Amino acid sequence: MDRRSFLKTSALGGTATAAATLAAPAYAQGKRVLTMVQSWPRGFAVLDDAATYLQEMVGAMSDGQLTIDKKAPGELVGALEVFDAVSSGQADMYHSADYYFIGQHPAYAYFTAVPFGGTAQELTNWYHHGGGHELHTELGEIFNLKSFLAGNSGSQSGGWFRNEIGSAADFNGLKFRMPGLGGKVLGKLGASVQNIPGGELYQALSSGALDGLEWVGPMADERAGFQEVAKVYYAAGFHEPGSGLTAGMNLDVYNDLSPQHQAIISNAAMATTHLQLSETLANNGAALARLQSQGVKVLQFSDDVWDAFGKASAEVMDENMGDEIFAKTRASFEESMASSSSWIGKSDGFYVAQRDRVLGSR
Repeated sequence: MDRRSFLKTSALGGTATAAATLAAPAYAQGKRVLTMVQSWPRGFAVLDDAATYLQEMVGAMSDGQLTIDKKAPGELVGALEVFDAVSSGQADMYHSADYYFIGQHPAYAYFTAVPFGGTAQELTNWYHHGGGHELHTELGEIFNLKSFLAGNSGSQSGGWFRNEIGSAADFNGLKFRMPGLGGKVLGKLGASVQNIPGGELYQALSSGALDGLEWVGPMADERAGFQEVAKVYYAAGFHEPGSGLTAGMNLDVYNDLSPQHQAIISNAAMATTHLQLSETLANNGAALARLQSQGVKVLQFSDDVWDAFGKASAEVMDENMGDEIFAKTRASFEESMASSSSWIGKSDGFYVAQRDRVLGSR
């Protein structure tokens, strides 16, 4: 072999070896399947929709190299056991609403919704541009989690009732389903508050185990069939003005992913939030009209009831201020919300009011 051929062969061999070395982590990793436990039964409007969008986008964006295997409640763990399953490594990730897990830490409420908190837009503003994601990450490290907002149901309704609410006193003794800090607020008004998974709510309401419940909004509520067993529906609620959903990953699993796959999870979560929120808002109006056509009476709480919600909400929020992370999260959230609302109220809010005045309410 002459010197030129030897050098050419050596150069090609060296290049191939270097390329193989650089590519080794990706090849060694190969296709990866993430087991995702979720708090929603299959087919649940809005919530399972978001989990499905996330699943589909991760698979498409990774060209099938990273896929999600969804597990509905009961297939691996229960609906409210997903946090512990992922924290401990029994599953790779979960899709849920983090306010289910305020028993682990009260600050988790902020990554779904808090009473008199932010709208969907205000929550997203804080999360991506006001330090929210960083606080979510800091909190997650305590529990071996890496979390992302992955969906938003928008403003949730005040709930389903058998009878109208004439005053705040009507909540006294009411068996009502409401999770998160909002449930603690109703507890202060005398309600017997329960946190029942979504898949069990229809039966609980129809059997009388519950006197009322809140779920999501017209699109999701209609599909759940609550209009069949209750006819009083309060449109606006104090408890969840813009409810975020979370994709929480086991931190060790997340750290083991390639940077590309980590970026896919992050960007798929952001895309899921946008796509699912717009789907929900696009369909709630028509769903509400269908509910009304089935005899549902759509009402709003009176000002004195709202005032009672506000007083009890302040008490609940202040009770958690002894926790350093909660206090830091609350301060960050409220600073961002005040900044966002100062403009939104003068722009979008004012515009919508004027549009409805000029064109007439529709």
